[in-house]
Amino acid sequence: MLLDVNNLTVDFTTHSGTVAAVQGVSFAVDTGEAVGIVGESGSGKSQSVLALMGLLPDNARVSGSARLAAGNEQGPIELIGAPARRLRSVRGARVAMIFQDPMTALNPHLRIGTQMTELLRRHLKTSRREATERAVAMLEAVRIPQAGQRLKAYPHQLSGGMRQRVMIAMALSCEPALLIADEPTTALDVTVQDEILETIAELRQQTRTALLLITHDLGVVAGQCARTVVMQHGGVVEQGTTEQIFTRPAAAYTRDLLAAIPRL
Repeated sequence: MLLDVNNLTVDFTTHSGTVAAVQGVSFAVDTGEAVGIVGESGSGKSQSVLALMGLLPDNARVSGSARLAAGNEQGPIELIGAPARRLRSVRGARVAMIFQDPMTALNPHLRIGTQMTELLRRHLKTSRREATERAVAMLEAVRIPQAGQRLKAYPHQLSGGMRQRVMIAMALSCEPALLIADEPTTALDVTVQDEILETIAELRQQTRTALLLITHDLGVVAGQCARTVVMQHGGVVEQGTTEQIFTRPAAAYTRDLLAAIPRL
């Protein structure tokens, strides 16, 4: 098992009291597997994965367990409660994340090439020249034309689709074991969405990277994921194979989600 999450709970301390965002969530992702987490806005999908990555704000309290296979002879890594230095070594190398809005995820003050090569030099310990060559190759892999020239660009000089492709290239450049994609196509038009998802699928096949896909779009999950986790009000209401979820949903909420899909 690559990632094993058990009884994950996230609470936020606010001026109005404690807000329970995630309540006892458990799921697993195997090596090379694609798992989708679906649910309406506010169901706790994004908070769950941000807790795994150690990216929640200071007023968050996280409990439970999330054990990540280390990929070597050592035992698994416990992500919940891990020191910040340990999490920084995991993020980008062992686990990578594609965020919903690449404009806020990318540093607007740094060129694309600087951001990509810093990541590669930190985790792969490559020279500047090797990092640049790798960055160009990854941009070409995600079908960005004139990749060498794009390294000199700032994020605002690229279209939304290109910025998201840069995020995919950065996320996969160190060949992580797990890719977390949090609503990776929400801000894009339909044709670009399909191209982005196809690019992720192709690169995953080449690298055997597992995928944890966070989305409210059941159609995306049907095309990308072997297993699906359905969340509502911070908890898991149902999980199983995607075929089972779509053809024999057990929870009333899942049936409502499926019924909300427009039919031609």
